[in-house]
Amino acid sequence: MARSHGYRRRTRSLLKKRDSHGLSHILTDYTPDQRVVIKIDSTQVKGMPHRRFNGLVGVVRETGRRSVIIDVNVGDKVKTVISRKEHIVPLSETKQ
Repeated sequence: MARSHGYRRRTRSLLKKRDSHGLSHILTDYTPDQRVVIKIDSTQVKGMPHRRFNGLVGVVRETGRRSVIIDVNVGDKVKTVISRKEHIVPLSETKQ
């Protein structure tokens, strides 16, 4: 049988649900130039960024009603990630 090359392949342990977040990080208003961490919530499939961005720190460029556009440094390039608010956390919240 041919191997699957899907969007979420090899993510069984990477996207394992570890803790419950609650609603506080979803209701947070993000402002431009704010630093955020991409922490993928595997229970929410909509608006999920690619798994290669999980755990990276980025800067908010633009905020919509449900989504946030984030600039992430990957090597010497700046990548643009579009994510829903369920998958990001403010940087100061993760330092505790």
